[in-house]
Amino acid sequence: MNQWVTAAINKIEADYQRSADTHLFKLNVPKLQGVDIYLKDESTHPTGSLKHRLARSLFLYALCNGKLREGMTVIEASSGSTAVSEAYFAQMIGLPFVAIMPRSTAQTKIRQIELYEGRCHFVDSSPQMHSEAVKLASETSGYFMDQFTYAERATDWRGNNNIAESIFMQMEREEYPIPDTLVMSAGTGGTSATLGRYILYKGYSTQLVVVDPENSVFYDSYVKKDRSLTSDKSSRIEGIGRPKVEHSFQPDVIDKMVQVPDAASVATILWLEKLTGRKAGASTGTNLWGALQAAEQMMAERRQGSIVTLMCDSGQRYLDTYYDKQWVTKCIGDVEPHLERLNRWL
Repeated sequence: MNQWVTAAINKIEADYQRSADTHLFKLNVPKLQGVDIYLKDESTHPTGSLKHRLARSLFLYALCNGKLREGMTVIEASSGSTAVSEAYFAQMIGLPFVAIMPRSTAQTKIRQIELYEGRCHFVDSSPQMHSEAVKLASETSGYFMDQFTYAERATDWRGNNNIAESIFMQMEREEYPIPDTLVMSAGTGGTSATLGRYILYKGYSTQLVVVDPENSVFYDSYVKKDRSLTSDKSSRIEGIGRPKVEHSFQPDVIDKMVQVPDAASVATILWLEKLTGRKAGASTGTNLWGALQAAEQMMAERRQGSIVTLMCDSGQRYLDTYYDKQWVTKCIGDVEPHLERLNRWL
């Protein structure tokens, strides 16, 4: 088994060596005064999203803990992006992969999983994903990767080119090199945990703001300090928001949480496309809405500085959902009031 594990780890590390870091670009927002907003474009990873980092860490964590063996089926509960990235790494090391996901998942993501020889196993809603993954892993003698449990521990939060270290290194030559605020949404909670821990470890004065969509319990859990909260609803913003408080969600490293209306998230990606020509997924809209709110507060308080948030994935995955007017009207609602508010920045 050790020979196979060593070979698998070498393949994953070789893929990392072939990859460049993702770009950090500054938004040109006309009405911003004394505040700079940056987007770190995670859509340029080989599998097209922030989850590429997580999937690599999860595979290395599982391999180095002796959990994966040659021929074993890898199973994950994911609405799309994590599954795409895990399918990529499973194919790389020759393991079958099954993604448990809601039927409503974007067709583009399903096709990408299948492109990497993964199989999609559908459930009716997000709350059913975890139990179905546990069941399937038992039936197939497979391994449930369980991103929602292991995301916060699989990544080395002290550095080793994690996303936090990357952000601070890329900011070194900017006018305000230590960000006033980092804004991040929560899916597993792993990325916000990494950011918050790294800020504390390095002693930075940066504030971590976590944004949450509708139909997610993270925000209410944070406010009420109650990890037992659950919901029977599914998030309409793919990749973020959860019906229960996942193990990887670490509220103690978060300075502030903001709940963002789903219509605002969608409006923000349409506004971002008008501003930059780039299409982004709706979770990026959640992030950027939170960043603009933070900028508004800084300007009101006459504070100067920088804000960094993430472009989690490309909008090309959502042409039949968030970029389809009829779908948005039916499934999200009226985004025009939020667009009007956003356009004031221009």
